[in-house]
Amino acid sequence: MRISLCNGLCVAMIASTMACAAEVFPERPVRVVVPLTAGSGADIAGRIVGRALTEVWKQSVVADNRPGAGGQIGTQMVVRANADGYTLMAQSASHAANPAIYEKLPYDSLRDLADVALLGTSPYIMVAAPTGPYRDLRALINAATAKPGEIPFASAGVGSSTHLTAEYFNQVAGVRMIHVPFKGSPEAITDAATGRVAYYMAPIGTAIGMAQEGRVRVLGVTSAKRVPQLPNAPTIAEQGLAGFEIDLWFGVWAPAATPPAVLQKINADTNRVLQRADVRDQYEKLGMTPGAMGMEEFGRFVRSEIAKYQKIVKQADIKPL
Repeated sequence: MRISLCNGLCVAMIASTMACAAEVFPERPVRVVVPLTAGSGADIAGRIVGRALTEVWKQSVVADNRPGAGGQIGTQMVVRANADGYTLMAQSASHAANPAIYEKLPYDSLRDLADVALLGTSPYIMVAAPTGPYRDLRALINAATAKPGEIPFASAGVGSSTHLTAEYFNQVAGVRMIHVPFKGSPEAITDAATGRVAYYMAPIGTAIGMAQEGRVRVLGVTSAKRVPQLPNAPTIAEQGLAGFEIDLWFGVWAPAATPPAVLQKINADTNRVLQRADVRDQYEKLGMTPGAMGMEEFGRFVRSEIAKYQKIVKQADIKPL
C-alpha cells in the first residue's frame, strides 16, 4: 500500500512539474532548425510563424538554416538536442519523403521526433524558362516522349519533396526524364529560369514573385483548382492529366522526449497565430494555406504522407540511397 501510494505521489509530482514547465514556457529564446536552404518553403513558413510566436511568447524565435543531405543534417541536430522545447524543426514534406528515398537514415523519423504542428500547405508550380522551347505543358510532354531519358528536370535535392513530386508527374504523364538535383530551391529555380533544365516543381512560395514578374513561365499548378495569385496559370489536371493533384506542406517537429505539456502548448500557440489576420495575409500573398491540426491528427497525416511517398518511389523504381 505504501509503495503504491508513493508511486502515485511521484506520478502526481511529475505531472505537476510538467504542467508548470508548460505554463512558463518559453523562458528563453527558441531555436527553429530549418534543414533546408534559406528561401525554401519551410524556411519562409517557419519565419512567418516564428515572428508571430515571438510576439506571443515575448521570447525570440530564431531560425537556424542547416541544409544538407536531403535534410538529414539539420534533422539529426534536432534529434540530438535537449528535449525541452527550445529546439524545434521546421521542415517540409521532404521529412516524409526521406524514409522512402534513403535506405538507412541516422534517425527514426517516427520514433525520434514528435509531430507537433502543421504550418500550412501550398501547391507546387511547374516553372520553366520564359523564352524556352516549352510554351505549355503539352510541348514539354511531347518533347520528353520524343526523347526519353534525355531531357533534364531540376529538384531541390535527391529525395526532396520537389524531386518526388516531379517523379510523380513523370509517372502520370508517362515520360522518362533526367533528374538534376540542386542544393535547394533558389538554385533549382535559377537553372529552370535560364533553361539549363526543362522544369522545376517549385514550392509556390519560393517562385511566385518570379512567376508574377514573368521571369519564369508557369507550365502548370499541382492543385485541383487554379490559385488566385496566378489566375492565368492552368492546373496540370486541366491540361490532360485528369485528377492530378499533390500539395507541398510544412510542419514543426521536436525531439521525441519533449514533455507532452510543452508540445501541446507549442501546438496550441502555433495554431492560434496561424489564425491571425497578419499571418494569413502573408500566407495568402505566397499562395499558402495555414494549417490547423491537433498533434494526433498531424501525426496521422505524417504517417499517411510517408506511405504516399513510398508508393511514388516504388513506382518510379528509384533505388534507395
